[in-house]
Amino acid sequence: MSTTDIGPKGPVGQVGEAVVEYVDRRAGAKTGITWFLKRNIPSETSWFQTLGFAAMATFGLQAVTGMILAMYYKPDPTTAYSSIQHITNEVTWGWLVRGMHKWGASAMIILVFLHMARVFLFGSYKYPRELTWVTGAILLIMVMFMGLTGYLLVWDQRAYWATVVAMNITASAPIIGPYIADILRAGSNFNPDTLSRFYSIHMLVIPGGIATFIGLHLFLVSKLGITEPPWAKRAMRARRAEEAAARAAARERAPQGRREVTVAPATQPVKVEAGQ
Repeated sequence: MSTTDIGPKGPVGQVGEAVVEYVDRRAGAKTGITWFLKRNIPSETSWFQTLGFAAMATFGLQAVTGMILAMYYKPDPTTAYSSIQHITNEVTWGWLVRGMHKWGASAMIILVFLHMARVFLFGSYKYPRELTWVTGAILLIMVMFMGLTGYLLVWDQRAYWATVVAMNITASAPIIGPYIADILRAGSNFNPDTLSRFYSIHMLVIPGGIATFIGLHLFLVSKLGITEPPWAKRAMRARRAEEAAARAAARERAPQGRREVTVAPATQPVKVEAGQ
């Protein structure tokens, strides 16, 4: 008996298989999952290639802990700080959830930067993966912006004045800078609506954008594959073959008159004396 033929399934297995078949006939779920998960991976990949998945897993942690914190947080200038204290000191495991969300934000930013550095050093931004690089750069911007909007939600002196400095820097940008700062502040200066504006952007706008671009990023990664490390033997052989082909093409394109012509020396007649 093969490993795929293990005999009749139980009631739970039969129901699960029926559900999978039902969905697959109507949506092609098995085909999509197979295309997404089962693909060729370079043999010499290492832990460096897992930085992107680590960043995505951290985003999932941020989403879960953020939803839990949103159940207790009050985005109002008069009660925001007290709600944070309530979460930290009175809610069961609130200190843990808040700590995971707080330090998870820093970990996510670090992982995204490390992932982007690895992509740059490995040359993964080159053809045909330019769009993968662009979507990753957009994700980096959104992650940084998410950290900025979440920093103000604590609504203490440090968060307030740090955000004021950030908004002043944004407003100093040419042409569109003042408009962006006014949109974020909900006016020309900080006011009671600023906190709710940051909260809505942090909870709704940016997570939706990050989830969308993560899906697009993963689609491109699945379609184009993973770049081999620079030290991979197959990649080195391919580079040498490309260099040899380029040299051969350059020799073929060289002008006819500039080619070196080698003339064989004339054959000298051999004298044979009589009697020999």
